[in-house]
This record gives sequence, C-alpha cells and structure tokens, in this order.
Amino acid sequence: MSILSQKVSMAEKIGYSLGDCSANLVFQMMMIYQTKFYTDVFGLEGAIAGTVMLVARIVDAFVDPTVGILSDRTQTKWGKYRPWVLWTALPFMVFYVLAFHNPGIQDKGLVAVYATISYTLLMTLYSFNNTPYSSLGGVMSSDIKERTSITSVRFVAATIAQFIVQGLTLPLVSKFAGESEDKGHGWLCTISLFAVIGFIFLVIAFLSSRERITPPTNQKRNTKQDIKDVFKSMPWRAMFILTLFLFTTLAMWGSAMNYYFENYVDSGALYAFLDKIGLVATDSAHGIGYNILNAFGLIVSSPDKAYEVGFGVFNMLGAIVQFFGVIFLSGFLANRYGKKSVFIVCLTLTAIFTAFFYFPNETDVETMFVLNFLKSLAYAPTVPLLWAMIADVADHSEYVHYRRATGFVFAGVVFALKAGLGIGGAILGFLLSGFGYISGSGVHQSESAIYGIVLSSSLIPALTFFIGVIALYFYPITKKYNEQMQAELSERREKADY
Repeated sequence: MSILSQKVSMAEKIGYSLGDCSANLVFQMMMIYQTKFYTDVFGLEGAIAGTVMLVARIVDAFVDPTVGILSDRTQTKWGKYRPWVLWTALPFMVFYVLAFHNPGIQDKGLVAVYATISYTLLMTLYSFNNTPYSSLGGVMSSDIKERTSITSVRFVAATIAQFIVQGLTLPLVSKFAGESEDKGHGWLCTISLFAVIGFIFLVIAFLSSRERITPPTNQKRNTKQDIKDVFKSMPWRAMFILTLFLFTTLAMWGSAMNYYFENYVDSGALYAFLDKIGLVATDSAHGIGYNILNAFGLIVSSPDKAYEVGFGVFNMLGAIVQFFGVIFLSGFLANRYGKKSVFIVCLTLTAIFTAFFYFPNETDVETMFVLNFLKSLAYAPTVPLLWAMIADVADHSEYVHYRRATGFVFAGVVFALKAGLGIGGAILGFLLSGFGYISGSGVHQSESAIYGIVLSSSLIPALTFFIGVIALYFYPITKKYNEQMQAELSERREKADY
C-alpha cells in the first residue's frame, strides 16, 4: 500500500467541500421542494407524486451497488474516485434542470411519466457522481482528526448550499416569474442558475482533491467477497438503517414544513413577524442592504406573499445555526466524546424538538422560529459525523477482512440516503392524499388536510428520527475502538505487505 502524508491542506479541504456544495444544490431542492413541485406545479395528486419517487428507488437498487463496484475497480492516473466527479459533472446538472422543467403537458398521466423518467435519471446521475465523491473523502486521509476536519469543512460548504436553496429558492422563483406569475419560467431560471454553479464547483472539487489511501497491494478483485463482507458488517448495517431513517425523516419534515407554512401558518401573523425583522416593503426604506434583499426577493409587499419569504427566512435561520454548529461543535464534541455518543445525544434532542412543532397554534410564529433554532442547534453536530463514521466503516472492513471496498461501502449508504429521500417524500405524498389534500397552488385546504400537514411536520418525523437513534446503539465503533483500529491499520500500511 502506498503511503503518503495523511495531512490535508485547508485549500484541498475547501476544494473538496465544493463538491458537496454542488450536490446539495440538488439534494436540498429535492428534499424540500420536490413533492411540492409535483403537487402544485405539475398538478399531480400526492399519492402519484409519492409513487414517482418510489419507482426511482427500484432503479437505485441496481444502480447504486453497480456504481460502488465500478468505482472500486477504476484505475486511472487520477485515482479511483476522482475521475467520476469530473466525468459526471455535466450530465448530472443537465438532468437536474430537466427534473424541474415543466414541459407544459396537459395530460396528467403523461406528466407523471415525464416526472418519473426525469427524476429517475437525475437520481441515477446523483449516484454516479456522489458515491465516488463520498468515497473520495474516505481515502484522502486515515488520520482520525484530519478525517473529521475534512468532513466538517465539507459540511460547512453543504450548509451554505442549504442556506441558498432553502432560503432563496421561492423568492427567486417569484422574482424570475415576474408580473406574469409564470412559475414554470421562474423555476427553470432558478434551477438553471444553481446548475451552472454546481457544475463549476464539481470541476474545482476534481482539480483540488488527492487520494492517499489505496487497497492492500496484494488484494485481488473479488466482487462476491466484497458484497459478502459488507453485508455481514454490523457497523455497515447500523449505518445503513440510520441513514435510511435519517433521510426519510429529513425529506418528510423538510417537504411538510413547506406545506405547513403555506397552509397552516396564519399569513397575517407571518407578515407581522416579517415586519418586525425589517422584511416588509415601505415607502421610506432604502439603502444597500434593503436593495440586496429586494434583489433576491426577500422583501414582502403584502400578507398574501408572506409564505415565500417567511418560509425562506425560517430555512435560513436553520442553515445559519447549523453552519456555526458544524464549525464550533461537531469536531470539538466528536474528538472529546466520540462520534457515536455525540450522534445519539444530538439526534435524540433533534427528535424531541421536531415533535414540539405539533403544539404552536397558527399565529404563534415566534415559537415556531425558536423551535427551529433549537432543532437546528441539536442536529448541527451530527451533520459531518455521518460521513466520517461511514469512512470508519470502510476502515473497519479492511481491519477485519484485510480487504478494502470503500466504494461499495459508500454505495450502500448512498442508496439508503436516496431511498430515504424517496420514501420520505412518498410517505408525505400518501399522507397528504389520505388526509384530503387538494393539489394545486393557492387551493383552500380542509381541516383534515391541515391536520395531516401538522402531523407530518411534528410527531411522525419525530418517530422516524427515534428509529435512527435505536440503530446507533448497534454501531460498535466507539472512540476507543476506532483509535485502536487506526493504529493497527497504520502499522499494516507502513509494512505494505498484506
């Protein structure tokens, strides 16, 4: 095994992190807006929108392991995983635009077919890009602190993308739609802007990163053995279940809060709240700050427009809290208490604060924002730890079996991530239909539909968060075990004869 310095420069960490910023320009859009886009722009019933997302999961079951196997067996002068980041950058972003393009088809059956094909192709390219990208992070260094640092920087970049997508999407869509209120044009312009930025960032990530960990020199290719080793791994199974339920919850809650703000939160109370924080248009308002906010559509002129800006500000608050939580808490807590312990405590608190969204009445906007602050603060330390723990799982497989299959380890977890994304959206879609939600923008919803939205924003996602907590108890790689494992692996790599 070749041995390079395991120290990674800050420039390389930042360059690598831009790849996840790019991925999150796509991922956050799908997590927060995909279901809403299907029901209110495409006009699909909630259950049909949910079915679209589930169909793509069937394809993922074949695509994701294939990507892992292919990337593990790639041999280029750039390494195993780096070239995939470059090769897939352009098609990934093209299918991103197509998935949010309204083709103007009137027949809802054909619209559902278009949505299924475009969404499935986008998810396929997501796998071909993000599995090797995530695997790359697992081979940039074997140093525990460096690996945590890499993932922390990576998720600072991801949080910036979260801030942009969750906070600015609806205001930008409204801005690009103009006075004609052509939401389809607004969506196309917004997604195209994000896609161009995403492509540039992926190219930079490719140019910046280096692979430092390679498989044992005498390791022979054995796909059957790699699959057997991974499926038998308790750490991998624990992380698979955690990732599945974590992203099921994030997709369900993120999308549900979109409906929550439009249909449950009182527009007058939300408008008054925005007025308190200076985001309501007035004749006397002027200045650089005001003009910048107005340029991004963050100044609201009437209560009927409060939803877009209010939901954007709500998401921005969560992103800012997560941003500083990742920087100041994640690495510090993980190094002191271990990744597993920090994840259990923080995810438990996240579930509790999520459940509390059941209690505020429709006019209690301040309480909603306080709960979002607390939930985001509790969740923030876990954000980079997930991928650092998966990299530890790849090391554990090498430690136990004397074989390394980083790409396949990450492929399984990326499948769980995307499965959670689709299942969370599907659960919400079926819940919306079950409680009587009527598709279409600006439709007055029944009390039953609104109650379903509240449940989908609070108690139900809290329950699925807790299932993730249970999975963590079966994850055996503690701080002490990890230190012992890394020390022995380092000795093996220095000998380079196994």
